Amino acid sequence: MRTDTLIEMLARDAGPAPRALAARRLAPAALAGLLASGGIAVAILGALPAPMFASHVPWTKIAYAGALALATGWLTARLARPAASSDAPRGLALAVFGAMAALGAAALWAEPAELRLPALLGQSWKTCPFSVLALSLPALAAALWALRDLAPTRPRAAGAAAGLLAGSIGAIGYALYCPEAAIAFVAAWYTAGIALTGALGAALGPRVLRW
Repeated sequence: MRTDTLIEMLARDAGPAPRALAARRLAPAALAGLLASGGIAVAILGALPAPMFASHVPWTKIAYAGALALATGWLTARLARPAASSDAPRGLALAVFGAMAALGAAALWAEPAELRLPALLGQSWKTCPFSVLALSLPALAAALWALRDLAPTRPRAAGAAAGLLAGSIGAIGYALYCPEAAIAFVAAWYTAGIALTGALGAALGPRVLRW
């Protein structure tokens, strides 16, 4: 939302904004990003063999990224509204990050000492974060586009939240391809990819979301 648009609305006595306006704008953007990320992952990288979906391998990743997408989507919606408190969704997002870190650490500790580093690094630790970032770009573009029609007063924070939301969506798409099974791998490298996307959103926010 641009400054002159807001002034015009106030001058016309526009009244209070409809309830859940931010969520209604962000939800289609997130869905479009999810479809794009999943489609690109399957079309370019390939999909996991069907029998793997009977195991925990993809579902652990999807559950983590999905929970984080819900938390960061709530956070993004709050930051899209002037003066709205973001404490609760921020705390929820941190709790999801913390829970996954704890699960990863516990799983790594349970491994024999000689297998801990291979479990952590897997076969694709060098490429996983950047693949998640790349698959997050459609969702990031859609989320920032949706935010432009709202009223974020903290553009860097809103951009970062949109980036974390997009990173979570990109991680879901990547999970459709990724064969890595170790929880420690997911906790480390999926989180790194999501954080990279959050950093990109924070860098773009002040430019893209400026009134």
